[in-house]
Amino acid sequence: MKKYLVVLSLLFVTIAYAADKGTWTGYISDAHCGAKEDLSTHAACAQKCVKGGEAPVFVVGEKVYAISNPKEVAKFIGDKVKITGTITDNSISIDKISK
Repeated sequence: MKKYLVVLSLLFVTIAYAADKGTWTGYISDAHCGAKEDLSTHAACAQKCVKGGEAPVFVVGEKVYAISNPKEVAKFIGDKVKITGTITDNSISIDKISK
């Protein structure tokens, strides 16, 4: 029984450290361009790419995150935004987004 508790405790700690909750500022871009372009002037291109089928992504500096709930960013494609949520591996789940 103690072995199971130790294993469950380690699993819980691993999951807790794998997920990073917080607030980040970055751009909503498209999966095709990601962080390759000057995102401050990339809004029209990002909107066109997302409308054409590319997935929206969240870019913070050079780091590009997939968005687990992309409907949340539909009105923010190409914009600089502030996101509160949870990053797990290379994906972000958005709780709150604003310009």
